[in-house]
Amino acid sequence: MTDYSYIGSGKIYLKIVGASAGLVHVGNCSSLKFNIANDKKKLKDYTKPGGGIYNSVTRIESVEAALSVHDLSAANLAIALYGTASAIAAGALVDEQLVGCYKGGFNKTLFPIDTTVAPVITSSPAGTTYVSGTDYTVTESGVEWLSTATFTDAATLLIDYTKKAGNAVEALLTSAQEYQLVFAGLNEARSGKAVSVEAYRVKFDPAQVLDLIGDDFGVLEIVGEVLKDTTKNGTTVSQYFHVQVVT
Repeated sequence: MTDYSYIGSGKIYLKIVGASAGLVHVGNCSSLKFNIANDKKKLKDYTKPGGGIYNSVTRIESVEAALSVHDLSAANLAIALYGTASAIAAGALVDEQLVGCYKGGFNKTLFPIDTTVAPVITSSPAGTTYVSGTDYTVTESGVEWLSTATFTDAATLLIDYTKKAGNAVEALLTSAQEYQLVFAGLNEARSGKAVSVEAYRVKFDPAQVLDLIGDDFGVLEIVGEVLKDTTKNGTTVSQYFHVQVVT
């Protein structure tokens, strides 16, 4: 008898259903599960004392796909947060306004700062140039104002800086998208033999938790409903998902 013991690893790919694009690797995932919920109807045996079940019918109520994603890329965050992802190009910014500057406070800049290039902070209108270490310190996210700063509280100041390249995610801007999901798996318990899974239509819920501070590696728990694909015949081909196992 063939041993079909299983310890799985592999890559998960997603694409928006109908999009003119290829399937994209999600990155490192520690878990992929399909949870199948049943609706079971039971008819008790009333023909004699002692009970028992006379008949039963089990229907599939729902199929859920659950992913634990450890690559918190902009694309994955956009999926989990119903958002949009866009690239931030590196480059110089001139006279960005910092509104409501207070001694001992913090002002976020519009883009991440390249701290290897010294910014220039001036009054608005220009005339006074403020001094790093006396008036402020710079972080990649913005400007921390020192208690020794020489401006008047609630000031609007101007900053010239170099922004770093990166990505931005605008959360909660879109509705749920339908994704094709493909798992290109390997069974480590069988010397890496291939196991592949394809779900034709998966609609993910927004992530319930986004952990941003912690002692362990971050994880995005993304859960979605596996929907019926009416382009499949439902007799010889499943309308939900299929699994292929190499012998």
